[in-house]
Amino acid sequence: MAFKYSNVLITGGAGFAGSHLALLLKERYPQLKITALDNLKRRGSELNLPRLKAAGIEFLHGDIRSRDDLLAVREVDLILECSAEPSVLAGLDGSPDYLIQTNLMGTINCLELARVRRADFLFLSTSRVYPIETINSLAFTEAATRFELADAQKVPGASARGFTEEFPLAGVRSLYGATKLASELLIEEYRSAFGLKTIINRCGVLTGPWQMGKVDQGVIVHWIASHVFGKSLKYFGYGGTGKQVRDILHVRDLFNLVDRQLQQFEQLNGSLFNVGGGREISVSLAELTTLCQQATGQKITVGPVLEDRVADIRIYLTDNSKVTAATGWKPEISPAQIVNEIARWIIDNKAILSGIL
Repeated sequence: MAFKYSNVLITGGAGFAGSHLALLLKERYPQLKITALDNLKRRGSELNLPRLKAAGIEFLHGDIRSRDDLLAVREVDLILECSAEPSVLAGLDGSPDYLIQTNLMGTINCLELARVRRADFLFLSTSRVYPIETINSLAFTEAATRFELADAQKVPGASARGFTEEFPLAGVRSLYGATKLASELLIEEYRSAFGLKTIINRCGVLTGPWQMGKVDQGVIVHWIASHVFGKSLKYFGYGGTGKQVRDILHVRDLFNLVDRQLQQFEQLNGSLFNVGGGREISVSLAELTTLCQQATGQKITVGPVLEDRVADIRIYLTDNSKVTAATGWKPEISPAQIVNEIARWIIDNKAILSGIL
């Protein structure tokens, strides 16, 4: 099938999701001119620059907080907005200025570029737009290694399969989640007012090799790296047993969805989707520990912390029903495959990753 785009801008293009989308797009569509814009604030993002260069992707050292940096991109017919300050704890220990300027004002600047250049706009949002207290109020059961959502729920948009786009949005969700939700609302306004074509993906936990994982963002890589490097870990909150659950999505599975969406942009224009691994591709921290032990051959100390962590949630699972119905896409890469692939990447690159992970 012919690809309708010629010049693609990927913001956050040296970050985890952005660099993967850039590299995989270039591999599938070699004729594309792809520009990856990034401010390189996150430690480890500089390691992606040689990979981008080798693939023939232009790197632009810029910041989405600067409209001039964005307007320097003269030719663009598609913007993949992957930039973010992605930590759910961001802004809680001081001024939220960088978080808001990046995640909200940065998106507005990207929308302005799309308006001026008449570019299509695909936005990576987050499941963190859903309010914490409502999520933690849901009925659940406790199994041997994980918490499970009950099928019967009083809250719309929730079931044992996870969360649909109908889940209510009223309530506190974290400063991070609020900036992404505000961005979603502005995207819809720009679509209506200026005729932009837009798609929004509310992503759950994304993971894979080349993610510079930390405890507050990129926890899968952080957990695996702690096993490889022999660092201790903690099960925070919910009884300290590690039964809290997240679905996880390999970044290649995300790319396969984005590729389908780009082929169908006209039909999907204005769509908003929950996107994640779903119940089938989910792990509790306790289950993740077992997978890490199997993948690395290492057993480390994981102690309990009974106090709940700020902004934490017991369970998040994506119900992909809407996006699957619209595109036919389903995630395919299993938790065991994900953990094994990341463990091999860390082990093979211990020298350059030891100071980062």
